[in-house]
Amino acid sequence: MRRWIISAAVVAALVGLVALAMTRPQRVDQAQVSGLTPDLGRGEEVFYAGGCASCHSAPGASGEEKLMLAGGRRFKTDFGTFVAPNISSDPDVGIGAWSAEGLANALVHGTGPNGQHYYPAFPYTSYANMTMEDIVSLHAFLNTLPAVVTESEAHDVGFPFNIRRSLGGWKLLFMEPGWVVDGELTDQQLRGRYLVEALGHCTECHTPRNKLGGLKRDLWLTGAPNPSGKGRIPGLTAAQLDWSETDIAEYLRSGFTPDYDSAGGEMVEVIENTSQLSDDDRLAIAAYLKVVPMRASEVGSE
Repeated sequence: MRRWIISAAVVAALVGLVALAMTRPQRVDQAQVSGLTPDLGRGEEVFYAGGCASCHSAPGASGEEKLMLAGGRRFKTDFGTFVAPNISSDPDVGIGAWSAEGLANALVHGTGPNGQHYYPAFPYTSYANMTMEDIVSLHAFLNTLPAVVTESEAHDVGFPFNIRRSLGGWKLLFMEPGWVVDGELTDQQLRGRYLVEALGHCTECHTPRNKLGGLKRDLWLTGAPNPSGKGRIPGLTAAQLDWSETDIAEYLRSGFTPDYDSAGGEMVEVIENTSQLSDDDRLAIAAYLKVVPMRASEVGSE
């Protein structure tokens, strides 16, 4: 009996060590970012395509104030309330002391500077597909924005979701880098895929989630319940969005629909970002959306 207990303890310890190794925070290889030359113009494009200010500017900020990335916006979820942190260029309370490698760790792996897992309220599951060139350029652009001396607020997350180590297991289950829409795509559609699936992280709102908060990739962009509990976020698949590519591109520029209605709710801030993109990029997004498939039998199976 004693031998059995010892054997079971050894096995349990080995399983625990393997689990710790598999769920540890991941980091990029320094060689992936070293030697890359930042392009400030490209960094600005990434900033708007990624919607950085929509989450990290202060609540109620508008105009130039949106470039002051003090954080403080609150996001209520089934797992608690998350508060966007200060990502301004302040070296003490912002991310001004971060290297490009540190930013890459956060965007690609959801790993913080102290080796902690970030919560996926920060959409690193999408940003994981960003190129290192874009990350290095974004890092340089962020450093040109104002430093704001505002301490980041703590998240309001209860047990067991406040155990950050468990996020390593969540990442194993639901963090799936790689493209969802694949196959023979044109250069324009490939650019649109990068803007939608990676930088724009559109799926974070337009794709339903399971009970653990993982995206249902088999229902990609088919629409999802609104986190506010009011209404539903619409689907964007080719079968659901009957606008022309020109209509989609115009909506992303001006916020006006083909029926002369205008964007409302959180889409107002999305349009503020996409209006800063080039005409070619907005048309690329439209071209991508026109090839996103939807199996009708899946819709409503959430």
